[in-house]
Amino acid sequence: MNAAADMQAALAAKLRAATRAVIFTGAGISTESGIPDFRSADGIWTRMAPIDFADFVSSEAMRCEAWRRRFAMEAMFAAARPNRGHLAVAALIARGTASCVITQNIDNLHQDSGVAADMVIELHGNTRYARCLGCNLRVELEPIRAHFERYGVAPDCAACGGLLKTATISFGQAMPEAEMARAHAAAGACDLFVVLGSSLVVYPAAEVPVQAVRHGAELVIINREPTPLDDLAGLVLRSGIGDTLDGAVRAL
Repeated sequence: MNAAADMQAALAAKLRAATRAVIFTGAGISTESGIPDFRSADGIWTRMAPIDFADFVSSEAMRCEAWRRRFAMEAMFAAARPNRGHLAVAALIARGTASCVITQNIDNLHQDSGVAADMVIELHGNTRYARCLGCNLRVELEPIRAHFERYGVAPDCAACGGLLKTATISFGQAMPEAEMARAHAAAGACDLFVVLGSSLVVYPAAEVPVQAVRHGAELVIINREPTPLDDLAGLVLRSGIGDTLDGAVRAL
């Protein structure tokens, strides 16, 4: 067997033995769909510094810049399609091997791949729509973009007059309590926790795989670069997610 086949076989063996797997995904699973990550040498943050939540709330100029950036990336998000990694995750959910997907991603590609929305736990939110910071009303992006392009600012919430923001979690913004609770509950109940394409340096999200290990689950990490949790893992693979996971799922 070659190296790729060996990695697929090792992962398939772990998946085959699992009865309550949980999948945890980071930016690395979506780079194969054309969405750049944030932290690498050519990642998004090398071109633009993140806008802190407090600055978004307090400064109209920062809100305008945040919306300008979001709409500048609309073509990229609109063109992105689930890749083999996303489809393999969806297959694991469909066959009952994995109970849910916990994701740090904001691109909606797990849902687009066929995973039911209630089985995707989004720790950092979703960039495909907006919410009011006052009343939590969901607002689609198209009318916001039309208003922004006409007036140079985003509209206020039609229901309460509050600030509209993409439904993502910014630096300095509180993590979503319900999603974090669901993630920790899933981690505590699983027997296999599979990390796909996460650097595992962003907290508190990176606490979730640690929770799984503490409760007796085996940890598997597939990531191009080393992570701080590699020493806790029973299997670490430095390989492409699409090739490796797709091959492993086909072998089940």
